[in-house]
Amino acid sequence: MTLPKGILLRDHRFVRGLTAEQIDTLAAHATAVTFEENAVVLVDGRRSAAFYFLVSGSAAIELRATRYAVCVQALGPGDVFGWSALLDHQDTLFAVRARERMVALRIEGESLKTLCRTDPQLGGEILRRTLHVVAGRVRATEMRFAEMCGVKV
Repeated sequence: MTLPKGILLRDHRFVRGLTAEQIDTLAAHATAVTFEENAVVLVDGRRSAAFYFLVSGSAAIELRATRYAVCVQALGPGDVFGWSALLDHQDTLFAVRARERMVALRIEGESLKTLCRTDPQLGGEILRRTLHVVAGRVRATEMRFAEMCGVKV
């Protein structure tokens, strides 16, 4: 993708309402990454390292076991994943796999945690928005589990 990171991030749903300066600060710490279809982006049970802003394509949030994988939630442009990278010493809880070629902006977890600590206003907004993402994952997991148990949702 040839657009500058700042423009890609400025249009991202997760940062709507942040100031231009806050978005530029995040963009300065971001790296554009591309994943091909079926590429595993995050492996569950491994140490969380980065937070991703999905720019194009789509991803599957998966709950994986030895013999099966269940898609808990599908993500598209404007969504984020890798929220556990904001926590110290936290393993990734879900696997994330590219459903098609996708482009994301990646911010290293340590870098994002430092930004949150040094800019309390930005940090508060990032954490508040991330809590909404976490709540959405819990809700999606509950719905998938109910469907598997035969409960009409």
